[in-house]
Amino acid sequence: MTQKLNTGSHDLPVSDALAAFMTTGWADTHRDDLAPLPQVAYTAKRRAALAARFPGERLVVPSGTLTTRSNDSDHRFRAHSAFAYLTGGQEPDDVLVVEPSGEAVLFLRPRSPRSAPGEAGQEFYRDRRHGEFWVGRRPDLAEAEALLQITCAPIERLDDVLGGPARVLRGVDASVDRRVAPAEGDGDEELETFLSEMRLVKDDWEVAELRFAVEATVRGFEDVARALPAALEHRRGERYLEGIFGLRARLEGNAVGYESIVASGANACVLHWIRNDGRLNGNELLLLDAGVETDHLYTADITRTLPLSGRFDPVQRQVYELVYEAQEAAIATLRPGASFRDFHRAAMRVIAEGLHDWGVLKITADEAMEPGSGLYRRYTLCSSGHMLGLDVHDCARARSEVYLDGVLEEGQVLTVEPGLYLQPDDLTLPPELRGIGVRIEDDLVITADGAHLLSSGLPRHPDEIERWLCHGDADASR
Repeated sequence: MTQKLNTGSHDLPVSDALAAFMTTGWADTHRDDLAPLPQVAYTAKRRAALAARFPGERLVVPSGTLTTRSNDSDHRFRAHSAFAYLTGGQEPDDVLVVEPSGEAVLFLRPRSPRSAPGEAGQEFYRDRRHGEFWVGRRPDLAEAEALLQITCAPIERLDDVLGGPARVLRGVDASVDRRVAPAEGDGDEELETFLSEMRLVKDDWEVAELRFAVEATVRGFEDVARALPAALEHRRGERYLEGIFGLRARLEGNAVGYESIVASGANACVLHWIRNDGRLNGNELLLLDAGVETDHLYTADITRTLPLSGRFDPVQRQVYELVYEAQEAAIATLRPGASFRDFHRAAMRVIAEGLHDWGVLKITADEAMEPGSGLYRRYTLCSSGHMLGLDVHDCARARSEVYLDGVLEEGQVLTVEPGLYLQPDDLTLPPELRGIGVRIEDDLVITADGAHLLSSGLPRHPDEIERWLCHGDADASR
């Protein structure tokens, strides 16, 4: 399989003399000292479980491809979560194949040869997407086997095993999709569904990764709190704080796990505000929703709503306390065997009662909670939490009966994040409430007898928030 070099419009031509010169004089950099990645004992078990679910079938899971950002510039690559879960690998264009026998083979792009004739020997210094001189060194086959503890083969041999029927995780690598006819019936969809459902319960290694992601995120929030005075002076204060948190994410992990939401004032009423171009106003609230993604791609997801003055005014505190009470009620429901939806219902009951007490909701909470009503949702709209893991909204392709309509199990990790989003142009609200957005989001792991708050390092109660901001006491909630 020969591919054209990825060169740029402004690249200089290569003379025959230079091409010949570039094939000689290179040291052997193969490494024999590589230790297996820490998750490989788990990835082998995961592949075995996948093979057992589809015995006697060929299963194909690509890592994904580079995505163009603009013209000939690519986004930074991030492997598909299912591929990372099964292999630990993070290189683009790789393809995991689980054979009908249950044996797993990882097909990957070998390191570029430096002495081959023609374009094959020029990739390492001419190819902008894959050349080592452009994007850095990638493991050779033997190194990949040492790191991932899986049989590896060159990607050129992939066609040799894709001649027959197979289930494919589709929509990840178009070139793989084209090579394999869709499985009969819902075969490919069943594979995608199972790959999501496998991740509903986290193993010990995953919980440790998520714990680190949360701890790093807590440190990022502390960075932001310290940066508030400088950000208040900047014309793009939201973006200033986005950068502060992003620095922590890149220093301690791979990146942010999703685009950070840094929303001040009425911007906090936009659920996924990621423009982050607003100026900060010391009389308003700041909603920060952000998470560090670890080097192994597990992400935290935490939200805090902070008074930029250091103290909540009476109306801000009124809104914040209602959301806090809703979150407390939700967390209290978490235990193995509880319905996944129970914590959302508990939070929404508190929200509906509070809105009724304020005179905003003209019907009772019981009436508002009826399936045929839901009028309280005008002010809160979204769900109160989701599974967390390799994806910020993890296990999204799982069947409703085992996720949204299922029950909680020990080892599941989820967020609890009720909120109120009181739109600035909502005439059903008294003027003083308009333009206030509050969300409180924490990450929890289900334990044998309840749930453990992974993000307890950040204060939640409004009094704790004020002490934390005004005195720089990062341990106020501990």
